[in-house]
Amino acid sequence: MHLAVGWRAAEADDVLRRAYYEQSFDDSGWHPITVPGHWRTQAPFAASDGPLLHRCRFEHPASAPDRRAWLTFDGLFYQGDHWLDGTYLGDTEGYFVPHTFEVTEQLRSASEHVLASEVTCAPQPDKKAKRNITGVFQHADYLDPDWNPGGIWRPVRITETGPVRIARLRVLCREATAERAVVAFRAVLDTDVARTVRVHSMVGPLDHAAERPLAAGSNTLDWTVVVERPRLWWPRALGEAALHDVRVAVDLVDGAGPDGSNGREGSEGSKGGARSDEVRRRIGLRSIRLRNWICSVNGERLFLKGSNQGPTRLALADATPGELRHDVELAAEAGLDLLRLHAHVTRPEVYDAADELGMLLWQDLPLQWGYARGIRRQAVRQARAAVDLLGHHPSIAVWCGHNEPIPLDGAEMAGTTGHRLGLAARRAVAQQVPTWNKSMLDGSLKRAFERADGTRPAIPHSGVLPHPPRLDGTDSHLWFGWYWGDERSFPGFCRTMPRMARFVTAFGAQAVPTGDGAAFMDPDKWPDLDWERLEHTHGMQTEIFDHYVPPDDHPTFTSWQAATQRYQATVIKHHIETLRRLKYRPTGGFAQFCLADGHPAVSWSVLDHERRPKLGLAALREACRPVIVVADRLPAAVEVGQALALDIHVVSDRRDPLAGAEVTAKLSWAGGDQAWRWAGDVPADACAKVGTLSVIVPDAAGPLALDVELRLADGEQITNRYESSIV
Repeated sequence: MHLAVGWRAAEADDVLRRAYYEQSFDDSGWHPITVPGHWRTQAPFAASDGPLLHRCRFEHPASAPDRRAWLTFDGLFYQGDHWLDGTYLGDTEGYFVPHTFEVTEQLRSASEHVLASEVTCAPQPDKKAKRNITGVFQHADYLDPDWNPGGIWRPVRITETGPVRIARLRVLCREATAERAVVAFRAVLDTDVARTVRVHSMVGPLDHAAERPLAAGSNTLDWTVVVERPRLWWPRALGEAALHDVRVAVDLVDGAGPDGSNGREGSEGSKGGARSDEVRRRIGLRSIRLRNWICSVNGERLFLKGSNQGPTRLALADATPGELRHDVELAAEAGLDLLRLHAHVTRPEVYDAADELGMLLWQDLPLQWGYARGIRRQAVRQARAAVDLLGHHPSIAVWCGHNEPIPLDGAEMAGTTGHRLGLAARRAVAQQVPTWNKSMLDGSLKRAFERADGTRPAIPHSGVLPHPPRLDGTDSHLWFGWYWGDERSFPGFCRTMPRMARFVTAFGAQAVPTGDGAAFMDPDKWPDLDWERLEHTHGMQTEIFDHYVPPDDHPTFTSWQAATQRYQATVIKHHIETLRRLKYRPTGGFAQFCLADGHPAVSWSVLDHERRPKLGLAALREACRPVIVVADRLPAAVEVGQALALDIHVVSDRRDPLAGAEVTAKLSWAGGDQAWRWAGDVPADACAKVGTLSVIVPDAAGPLALDVELRLADGEQITNRYESSIV
């Protein structure tokens, strides 16, 4: 039974708190509120930071004597205290974690009930010492900083079981080869009295059953099931994303009670073999490894082409199942293998779509930047809960504890060039010494993930530079061409610091949305836009635009809008080409920042909040094709008589060699051109140097263009273009 109607709410105060949970309390003057939902989307609470008191009247028939009843909150932002019929049930913390209370006695005593909850999602004024584990929902530079996600945002359910309930279930694929797969189960069974049960583990047609003795209360059981000659789950680039239905069921066994009555004397439902509870999951049988930041799935190496993704909508509860799935489909259409769920846990529809489409997921805990010391125990508990909730999804490839564990207000990154360089230097120095967030909190999270789930890699944090004593660091956030430096400096940096190019999960540039997607900017007021509002509410980093794509250089909004998109596309194209040329030597992959917006924004996304594409999407798609042909980039300007030597490479992610490939290159200038041709085979899953183009720049001032083309034996043609000018 879903409690989805009849909810009313009011802002909390000390007077209401004393009586609002009582059944006789008169809530007729309270405002109706949608559950599931966020209170900010309801007109009476559009500016509220809570806490909010919620009440729901409902009817429920009395349960049979041998049945137990449970109340579950699937998701609540962020903390809550809960009463049923005036009886305190308990408190909750954690927005993505399901919380369940037994309500058997309350539902037996009457047919009319009142559920009352106080829901709190406190603003986090000290962004460097946050206490709510809400990630980007309460601290991000691409979402509205004034937004409060508070509310009962996922369904509220009442379910019934027999005397034994499967309170928690963790299903992990521990091993997967063509010969066999091993599925590991951990279940917490809650029983009213000591008894023996029969536990069934059904993986597809396979039914593994075993009798287990239980003590009264909670019991933790661990076991494995072996599947012979399994159909494996593969990422979309490697094969079929085969899925298997899994059921874990608990049956009662005759004579299991202390007096031979199966646990309840005189209970009509306590006959041998009666099913007490059952839980279903859908899994994929596969193994994931990450060694030296190179991923392999089922023993097959895979270069990961990815993007970051924030919440599909700022009000995540309001996203439709189709919208959630569509974001995964858009990633697949762009040629990506990986989505990083950036500092948040999202709705089940995203994980289901990724499983079905073969899209790998990098799953962050909702931790970003600085946190207070008091959250460590709660963060560890939520890491374990994430494994219980999501570990069965084959699409999840990596657990990550914390994004950029640096006490930082996102606004600090949007200052002047000198300020940003100084901040970057301070951040680099800070990462070389132990800090509580980086060393204590994140170390605890990594250990929690590894103890709960040894089947996939876990990293403590993202975006941490190599530091003593091991100098290994993690993935890199390299904002050349935005927060610092020139975007053309990126290849040279990778050559100088190859360790920093092993896996890059943040790069790009902001761009103004296309067409009507920019209506929130009031373009008709150009150039007198409300720059302060755009910065505060819509994420625009005006001072950085002033450095890279200055609005003052453009007579119209349309001209500047197009220039920002061209610049973003340029950064994406050349960063990805650089990283793909470094395939496995040392780069294992990347995740561009980011795919799509969750609210109207001027951000790094290549799709706006209505999924209108920017030019960056086409650049991302072209750079992520399975096979590309690339050249050393022409300098921004060249001089007459200058000698150029440009290497040409073919990068292939295909699993079979490209036999009989032909590459042509043509350098064109005003009044002339020069052409080259090479032919040969390209190995499977490799980057192959084709040759070197050598030329003396002619005496012909004006545009200079390099066009390269790859022709495959099956007739496919792949092209690329680089532009410069002769001065």
